Amino acid sequence: MQLSVLTIALFVILLLSSAIRVLKEYERGVIFRLGRMIGAKGPGIFLIIPLVDKMVKVSLRTVVMDVPPQDIITRDNVSVKVNAVVYFRVMEPTRAIVEVEDYLYATSQLSQTTLRSILGESELDELLSKREKINSELQQILDTHTDPWGIKVSQVEIKHVDLPQEMQRAMAKQAEAERERRAKIINAEGEYQASAKLLEAGEVLTKEPITLQLRYLQTLREVAVENNSTIIFPLPIDLVKPFLKIAELVKDVKKTEEK
Repeated sequence: MQLSVLTIALFVILLLSSAIRVLKEYERGVIFRLGRMIGAKGPGIFLIIPLVDKMVKVSLRTVVMDVPPQDIITRDNVSVKVNAVVYFRVMEPTRAIVEVEDYLYATSQLSQTTLRSILGESELDELLSKREKINSELQQILDTHTDPWGIKVSQVEIKHVDLPQEMQRAMAKQAEAERERRAKIINAEGEYQASAKLLEAGEVLTKEPITLQLRYLQTLREVAVENNSTIIFPLPIDLVKPFLKIAELVKDVKKTEEK
């Protein structure tokens, strides 16, 4: 008698343990009763009918999926290898289980084919310089295709673009030529600005001859400070004329006194 009671109690405990389910906040359980889906339950504690109900657990957290490198030929016939990362999450657990056999595998395959398709329609320059536009286009296409599965693709990012060696050398030469072109343009602009300033200075000196003499004296002063050697400079005739006039006046005064 005691053995039968113990057996019944043990059976009841096992039955309750198989009927009780506890799910975390980010988990949902899709319940199938005799093969028919009756809905999703969770989070927290709930009961299912043992041997009648079957539960499939689904995580609602964002999944970070790495897309393996894909061999792609761009629209301008350049062969590259590109890998990416896709961020998505399950929004409707029932559709993710019922509408597709394995939503993780399906999303991975869809990401690879979409990546090859979109990048194959782009040129290499667009792939390198317009990544934000391409990422947005990939995200919209993937989100449209995964929406029937109850999955939301929130972001797609191209991680790395592997270029052939010959293409890397060609791009390095192009970048070097571009830098040289910019340097020549900057040098030419500097010379043009300097010549414009010299022209303005020449116009000022032409209007006021005394400024030319002042500049001449300033140059003499700078040379005398920087160098200890003797330097002979020709004096401008305009600078000497006042002294010559004074000498002539002195001579005229002496001649007058002698007479």
